[in-house]
Amino acid sequence: MKLIKKILYFIIGILMVSCVGILICALNPTLTGELAEQVQRLQGEPGGQGGEEAPPGVRPGEGNGGYQAPENMPQDVPESVGGLVGNRPVTGQEEEISQEEADNLGSILAPGETGAGNSFSEEYYPYYAMLDETLKQVYSQVYANTLHLNTSFTPVVAITAGQAKNVVEAVYNDHPELFWLDAEFSCKYLKTGICVEISLEYNEAADNLEAAQSSFLASAEKILSGARELSDPYEKEKYVHDALLQIADYDMSAGMNQSAYSALVRGKSVCAGYSKAFQYLLQQLGIPCYFCTGYAGGDHAWNIVKLGSTFRNVDVTWDDTEPATYDYYNKSDEAFAATHARTDLSVWLPACVESPAEGDGTTEGTGSIVDDHINPNPQKPMEWQESEEPEEEEPEISEEEKRRENLEKAGIREEDVLDTLEEYYEDCEKQLKQAGTGDILFTNVIPESLWPSVERAYSTGSHEKGYVEEALKELDVDHFVIQLQVQRLGGGYYNLFHSILTY
Repeated sequence: MKLIKKILYFIIGILMVSCVGILICALNPTLTGELAEQVQRLQGEPGGQGGEEAPPGVRPGEGNGGYQAPENMPQDVPESVGGLVGNRPVTGQEEEISQEEADNLGSILAPGETGAGNSFSEEYYPYYAMLDETLKQVYSQVYANTLHLNTSFTPVVAITAGQAKNVVEAVYNDHPELFWLDAEFSCKYLKTGICVEISLEYNEAADNLEAAQSSFLASAEKILSGARELSDPYEKEKYVHDALLQIADYDMSAGMNQSAYSALVRGKSVCAGYSKAFQYLLQQLGIPCYFCTGYAGGDHAWNIVKLGSTFRNVDVTWDDTEPATYDYYNKSDEAFAATHARTDLSVWLPACVESPAEGDGTTEGTGSIVDDHINPNPQKPMEWQESEEPEEEEPEISEEEKRRENLEKAGIREEDVLDTLEEYYEDCEKQLKQAGTGDILFTNVIPESLWPSVERAYSTGSHEKGYVEEALKELDVDHFVIQLQVQRLGGGYYNLFHSILTY
């Protein structure tokens, strides 16, 4: 009888402990999320394998995921690259506040820059593509506030503290050009888990951002100018890989070593800086390149590059040995399994299922980018991939008829085409004045024949006198930042996307 009582008391004790645990988690959803995240990290974040579900708000698109994490955390790190790690994962300092404190914050805080109207190519920004529509709104907000150096703001939509971390991580991983954004942020949330304030951290570059951006672009251009001389994407990738090995040295003590700036401008960095520099340069060349985080004897970062229809792992840091190697260049996940394991959101990046042929990785065709993807490179439009079907001989037609057919093919109205540089400047000035200040997005269409003149205008800076100075004068602002993206429409026409910040 005593034995039965002991068993009953034991069962009752277990039930009471379980109930208390459930009650705590119910009252603090954020704690629940934190525990889940820690468990995932300890397990090597195998989220892309075995049909496991993504975190709330993360919805990997078709073609993403499929990554098979190693069964055990990689331990077989070669001596030649041992210690060449140093990535700092995005981390959030979370603080629970009362409703009264939240109400007080609401009276002094605002969303800041909402980022409404921003658009991001899912081809080039895979972490953005992972998010659902709600989190994409906050992603645009974080991006816009980073551009404006705003530190604290309220989310534009209701999200949890855990979701805030995923959003900040997505922006941080997608945008190496935001080299002043730090990997740490803070979040204040209610007992319900709802985030009421996001606070970003910036590194020393933010103290004189205009000068830092000028140095960054100039350093990048030294490499890009040489890479643009090459026609094959594989050759461009190799050129950038080799150039980074020449200009950068691994240095754990380097300042701003989590940024592309440290590698490109200062020439001293760790894996995060190498990887972000490689990502930025390939993006500018129209080659999709992603920042990938994981574990490789320590917190590590490398890249996933899309060439043709396949994805490959590239670890520039581990190739920067004495002598330099291609041991970690364009490799499959299987080839990386002994040394690298993805963590955090990177498990939802596309799987790298095959490696190139033996050699330097330049023998697998051209890997041309096809239509309907926005090219982040303002210097070169995307390659247009014509139909492989044999063309039938057509009777000769007039230039006017040919133009009309080309416009129809591209789905463009005659009145929307800007045929001269003067017309282009006039349209840009008009749209810029109408949009006002802040984050601006507008488009226009030009014929292929006009592109060299437009490209030359931006490369020489003559576009400033062409339309910028007059527009800024009327808007009464001093600063102008532009990202020009080019989409080939077919039929001999380009669509130009102008993403502009005035302040």
